[in-house]
Amino acid sequence: MGLADRLETKFRLDVNQKKALNKLNLFSVHDLLFHFPVRYSDMSEVKQIAELVVGEIATVCGKISKLKTKKGFRSKIPMGEAEIQDLSGKIKITWFYQAYLAKMIHEGDNIKLTGKVTESKYGRYLANPEFEKITEIDSPDSLFKKNGSENTGFSYPVYHETRGITSKWFYHAIEKILREKTLDNIEDYIPEDILKKYNLPTLKTSLIWIHKPKNARDAESARKRFAFEEVFCIQLERQHDKFEYKKNKSFQIKTEKKETEEFVKRFPFTPTNSQKKSIQTILEDMGKSFPMSRLLEGDVGSGKTAVAATAAYTVINSGKGRPSPKSGESRPFPLNLQVAYMAPTEILAAQHFESFIQYFKHLPINIGLITGSGCRKFPSKVNPAGWTDISRSQLLKWTAEGIIPILIGTHALIQKSVKFKNLAFVVIDEQHRFGTAQRRKLVRKDNIAPHLLSMTATPIPRTLALTIYGDLDLSLLDEMPAGRKQIITEIITPTKRDETYEKIRAELKNGRQLYVICPRIEEPDPAKEMAVQAKSAIAEAKRLKKEVFREYEIGVLHSKMSKEKKETVMKDFVDGKINILCATSVVEVGVNVQNATIIIIEGAERFGLAQLHQLRGRVIRSNHQAYCYVFADAKSQKTTDRLKALKTAKNGFELAELDLTLRGSGELGGTKQWGISDLGMEAIKNIKMVEAARAEAIRLISEDPELKKYPLLKNKVKEKAGEFHFE
Repeated sequence: MGLADRLETKFRLDVNQKKALNKLNLFSVHDLLFHFPVRYSDMSEVKQIAELVVGEIATVCGKISKLKTKKGFRSKIPMGEAEIQDLSGKIKITWFYQAYLAKMIHEGDNIKLTGKVTESKYGRYLANPEFEKITEIDSPDSLFKKNGSENTGFSYPVYHETRGITSKWFYHAIEKILREKTLDNIEDYIPEDILKKYNLPTLKTSLIWIHKPKNARDAESARKRFAFEEVFCIQLERQHDKFEYKKNKSFQIKTEKKETEEFVKRFPFTPTNSQKKSIQTILEDMGKSFPMSRLLEGDVGSGKTAVAATAAYTVINSGKGRPSPKSGESRPFPLNLQVAYMAPTEILAAQHFESFIQYFKHLPINIGLITGSGCRKFPSKVNPAGWTDISRSQLLKWTAEGIIPILIGTHALIQKSVKFKNLAFVVIDEQHRFGTAQRRKLVRKDNIAPHLLSMTATPIPRTLALTIYGDLDLSLLDEMPAGRKQIITEIITPTKRDETYEKIRAELKNGRQLYVICPRIEEPDPAKEMAVQAKSAIAEAKRLKKEVFREYEIGVLHSKMSKEKKETVMKDFVDGKINILCATSVVEVGVNVQNATIIIIEGAERFGLAQLHQLRGRVIRSNHQAYCYVFADAKSQKTTDRLKALKTAKNGFELAELDLTLRGSGELGGTKQWGISDLGMEAIKNIKMVEAARAEAIRLISEDPELKKYPLLKNKVKEKAGEFHFE
């Protein structure tokens, strides 16, 4: 059997199995080998039947009896049934859709079962358990001995299933692959010296150990190897991107320290230490001969825009005193270097345009705004203190001539029609995983690339940031400006709901506005998920209008709405035409609605802590007291404790780290969007592993940028990274 062989040529598959394998993206023998177990049922976890608790996944050992196959009375589902008995008691077994399993065991066999303890009106039973035949079952103690020695063996690996295919099918299919010595000629793509250095097993050993571990240590070693491999491949791709971008020349920005300090003094607040440190680092980066690539992470309201504005000022000011390109005369601001500031939505772009006017209004600088809706320029000839609408063609002409040194906009900024004279600095705000393809658009024909600053308000654990943004240097804003009032956060149980609505009504009467965030309901089908999201927000808006806030205007925002409709609703909220905005978590991060000082988060237990913190940050935009009411239907103490962390944690980064620890990597808000598997996310919990993978990737790329000595590794990185940019 070869690794490239198609599964349908090696296994007898029915229609449902084929569909299921396609859904899991498993097509070849190689794919199947890399479909790893989710967990293992361990011998040491064997429980007595009398101790079983409904709802838990448990392993029991005993003698099997009453085997039969039948069909469901109404559903006609084929099923197998049996009973298992140990010294403490007995429990029924039911295999739904797997009647054949009842024929693979015989009356009186001693077997070990792992399944979910379930309850119906007829009593408790084990649902769809995995089984393994065993010998000697005199007493529970004998389970842990085999021929006098301790039995450290694992039971079945348990695989991710989908309708039409079972974990048991995977187990038997992989048994067959391993039995046929398919792995004998498999070559390892990770260099041998790296495997030895970090004590990682080879690829062949890892594949055997992950599917058929002799003990917990072997399984752990195999998982560690594949976790390292995933982060290592991502790092290789990111470090190669960084290497390529650094090949370009850039504008060396000369900092006039005194003038930069004067600019910062005009801020309406005192910069925090982390802002000062970030500004200094960015200015040092921009003084180098190669382009900067930096990520600025900071909570909502931590002052990222002020840092970007200071860097923009320094860029424009660095050419001071040189002749103007048109007349040859010397002016304080000759307009020869330019800044582009890209925001994800028109509302945010317009908001940044207004902010930049405030930062630069004392200087003779033109600022432009370009969005799908239209273009603006500050200052206006008619009104030097304000802006004016101008035509797109006029704005593009002035940008190309260098008359507009600061241009703010949406993705429209990197379209072919937008030409800059000397683009020296690009700021990308919020959530743009600005990849190599987009960066290439910014590099001029003469190989001059602008300095790049990405900014995000999403708190990301440091290990995750080091991995997904491996090509960017990291700066953190982990302090809030002085004088900012703390948001009053309360965890509201169902009994306190009405009382809370009355508190909110008092704030609404004072002219404030309210966000109501409805949870995203996890569904396996993304299309269904959107529908549920939309429905929950709409349903809540209707309920509030009918039962609670009849006298107020309520708007709705959700992910199924068109971009234009979303923009309109947000604009109405910003303008105060809507008092209450019912939304899913789609509400734009960073939108500055100063008057919105109250937020309700429904079904808070469904969100990650970092996500809750970010939602809460939407009401921190003014000096009015802000309130966050976390409506939770918390059934467990663990959930309640997790939500209480919202009141005690100092910042979003602390909460993001806590989320990673408490909820587990698979549930960390947004991990799917990073393209990292659950196994890779296990590595993200381990800072040493991430740093080791990063160090090795940096070393390899510096020695051999195109990985010419490592063709197998290069192919693996291409396979993992999807869009890859090696020559």
